[in-house]
Amino acid sequence: MNPSCHEVRTAFQLRQIGPLKFVPDFPGKVEDLQICTHDGPTCCTKRMEEKYQAVVRREVLQSIHFLSYELKYRIEKNGEAFQEAFISLIHSARNHTNSMFKTGYRTMAKEATEVVKGLFTDLSLYVLDTSWSIEDMVLGFFDNLFPLVYNRLIHPGLNEVSLDYLECLRSARQNINPFGSYPMKMVAEIAEPLQAMKTLLQVLNIGSEVINMTKNIVFTRECTRALVKMQYCSHCHGLTLIKPCVAYCLNVMRGCLANVADVDPHWQAYISNLNELTSIITGPQGVELALLRVAPLVNEAILHAQLNGPEISTTVGKVCDQPQERAIATSQENTAQILVMPSFQPQAVTPFGTLAQRRSSLPLKEVKTDRPRTMKKNSRDFMNYIRRHRTFYASMAEQICEDDLRPHDSSTCWNGVNVVESYTNRVVGNGLKEQVNNPEVKVRGPDAMVKKVIDKLVQIDQ
Repeated sequence: MNPSCHEVRTAFQLRQIGPLKFVPDFPGKVEDLQICTHDGPTCCTKRMEEKYQAVVRREVLQSIHFLSYELKYRIEKNGEAFQEAFISLIHSARNHTNSMFKTGYRTMAKEATEVVKGLFTDLSLYVLDTSWSIEDMVLGFFDNLFPLVYNRLIHPGLNEVSLDYLECLRSARQNINPFGSYPMKMVAEIAEPLQAMKTLLQVLNIGSEVINMTKNIVFTRECTRALVKMQYCSHCHGLTLIKPCVAYCLNVMRGCLANVADVDPHWQAYISNLNELTSIITGPQGVELALLRVAPLVNEAILHAQLNGPEISTTVGKVCDQPQERAIATSQENTAQILVMPSFQPQAVTPFGTLAQRRSSLPLKEVKTDRPRTMKKNSRDFMNYIRRHRTFYASMAEQICEDDLRPHDSSTCWNGVNVVESYTNRVVGNGLKEQVNNPEVKVRGPDAMVKKVIDKLVQIDQ
């Protein structure tokens, strides 16, 4: 034992543990120590023990925060990156669909812009916010599209079309079924990748919440006492530079983090879910290609309606009060002719050959941009990173002990009582069940906060 407590006072001050007046100048006999008990003279006092308990909790929490910070940051940043990439794809697909109308259906392209905008706004809201169904959104889009297709392509030249008539067409669309099976084909093609995209963003948000919850763990009284014994009881002997034995540290930290370690299997399942979701959104039937398929599917739906124009007109005439056609009398024949509204050219039912030509002339090839690669690259880089953290919770005790507490260039270490060459007690495993035989920490039952974390992760699988 050093005859002076100078080094202990220096460490107490440098680590900002508490007022220097709490530390004696010289070791002495102290009867009321609760943790760092010692028969001989000591540099510790009861008030120092109290301060050690506060600071050791702070230091271990700082270590956990340090380990958690990068992981939480990467999850949140990738959530933002996925969201930005999705919004970019929405804009690209919307422009692609508008181009299809401008090229193939000039008479209704301008009015269709708002209908197209509504569809892609709804799809983005579905992924980013709302609980609406994709089927309702897609069917609503075709409801809004039908009055345009009917008035501009199937039955052009109607005079003074009222809002009531347009609403009748919109409301009757599902019963008339002018677009055949194409609305449900669109639902089938975009539902899974968009659902995966929506779920991915939600799952990333849950991951951030889980890390937030577990990084603020509350240590039990038994854990705090064991941490003080490991970290600071050596100071009472004047040994401020000695490090805890790594095996000893593992027992203490595995006891303190027993409940947190039980998150591990659920965390690994969480990462498997992330892998599955990113595979869906970037795969052959992923978000990029699904959104780019909207334009050709809309085109096919419109062509289907044109091919069945006479039947559709007959049905509409029975369901909705038909407005009068605008007519003029010519000097050469007393017959009514359709007068074209200035904003469009009449396009009644077109021969099949012409429709086939229009199919091939539309710009329906995939748009070559960097966006799909960005989504794929972001997914690949993120999953490569996150897989390295599959055992994040199971290995937390090891990371703290190996990074912060391992002995440097020393053949001796602190075992909680003395300086030794090696720690001789049995090292327990991770998790609550393994702590029954922990020689350093008495571990209580399940922690309520950790149970909430596990419940959050379990919900993802359901």
